[in-house]
Amino acid sequence: MMPSTTFRKKSGSILRRVVIPLAFWLGVWQLAAFFVDVALERNSELLLPGPVTVLRALLRLAVTAGFWQDAAASLVRIFGGFAAGALLGTACAVLAAVSVWAAHLLTPAVKVVRATPVASFIVLILLWAPTGQVPAIVSALMVIPVLWGNVSRGIGETSPLLLEAARAYRFTKGKTVRLVYIPEVMPYFASGCSTGLGLAWKAGVAAEVLCQPRMAIGSRLYGAKITLETPDLFAWTIVVIVLSFLLEIALGALFRRMGRRGKV
Repeated sequence: MMPSTTFRKKSGSILRRVVIPLAFWLGVWQLAAFFVDVALERNSELLLPGPVTVLRALLRLAVTAGFWQDAAASLVRIFGGFAAGALLGTACAVLAAVSVWAAHLLTPAVKVVRATPVASFIVLILLWAPTGQVPAIVSALMVIPVLWGNVSRGIGETSPLLLEAARAYRFTKGKTVRLVYIPEVMPYFASGCSTGLGLAWKAGVAAEVLCQPRMAIGSRLYGAKITLETPDLFAWTIVVIVLSFLLEIALGALFRRMGRRGKV
């Protein structure tokens, strides 16, 4: 295929999947802001600021050092919780797969974590942990059941033919894990991480809004709401959405790279 043809196809795909939908929803947003401002005779900047107003607020915030410090603090805090939750969820799934007693003990605990509302966790953890650690702990708790379920399913659905071949060739347990279980479970693990990351990010920001760490996106969201700085509130919300997309893209790229290395 010619490079120019490939470029045109990629450009067309980006146009259809990104540019046109984005332009459409920005137009809807602008029309809604205009309706609030004119038809309802209300102050649109207070109730529903338009895209241009929000962009100005975002640019004003982005030139301050505090903006980047808050964003970095939230990223480190919540991604750390996500990583800890992914590790714990995977470890619990492996333990449950190799030990019936571990499965009996851990399964009810994971089900309780899955059923408990995020707000309840935030309030309870605030009683026991420092304010700055609450978002990370809540993020980890949101991820554990997801990785538990996905990794357990991956282990359970590992191909019996591959396991039989491993026994026939007298693989050691370590070699069986490395050559059979890990490749079979990895797609389930990657899917769980993708889902868990989104849950961790949303729960972590919600925890920041409620517990108000010194440097956090959630704290800035709450502050904008209290002071009725609606453009700033929308600007910080856009930051949350953009960072969520970037984290998912980075995680997806990491797993694709790991997959390519595994095939080499």
